[in-house]
Amino acid sequence: MSRKILIVEDDSSTAAYLAKGLSEAGYAVEVTHDGRDGLFLASEGIFDLIIADRMLPGLDGLAMVSAIRGAGIATPVLVLSALAAVDDRVDGLKAGADDYLCKPFSFAELSARIEALVRRSDRAATEPARTRLAVGDLEIDLLSRAVTRAGRTIPLGAREFNLLEFLARHAGQVVTRTMMLEKIWNYHFDPGSNVVDVHIGRLRRKLEDGFASPILHTVRGAGYRLAADAG
Repeated sequence: MSRKILIVEDDSSTAAYLAKGLSEAGYAVEVTHDGRDGLFLASEGIFDLIIADRMLPGLDGLAMVSAIRGAGIATPVLVLSALAAVDDRVDGLKAGADDYLCKPFSFAELSARIEALVRRSDRAATEPARTRLAVGDLEIDLLSRAVTRAGRTIPLGAREFNLLEFLARHAGQVVTRTMMLEKIWNYHFDPGSNVVDVHIGRLRRKLEDGFASPILHTVRGAGYRLAADAG
């Protein structure tokens, strides 16, 4: 059965170009030219991918993507836009887009990006969702947001939990301050403060006070590493 792609593009010539190329590539295509109509069609949940222009009538493209994500719809979204600055691309991804392709683009690149997004979506659909993370004697329940170490409950604030989850998903790896600033604080620049180090210090005390072995390690000049061993 053909993959179904929704194209939300107000420029009729661009929409026709996309529809023709994707149809020839074997996709089933539906086209709409308005952001509100795009949101309505996306909410039906019948598409494997959504391609959306950023500048749309009725509802801005990024607002449409944000509304799609707010409704719990996980369909991959590829945003097309002539706005190519770094901040523009960051805004698109933060709104919930899975990829952002700047105009003008080649159809070969568009096709490759579509295939990559579909593959990623297929893998996510077949992999069971992880609800627990474990690093040594540290256990994290992602559903209840409960943390225990050696059976002892460790109370954490929301930011501390998010930081710990991020570190645990990269267990054994060095996580840099820049990575944490972008993921936990949504900073895409260095704020010139020690906010990461302060939160790491608080988290470390909660994870290690009263325990014989450290679990949150400083890698001098690089970042931090969550691991049962010092490495």
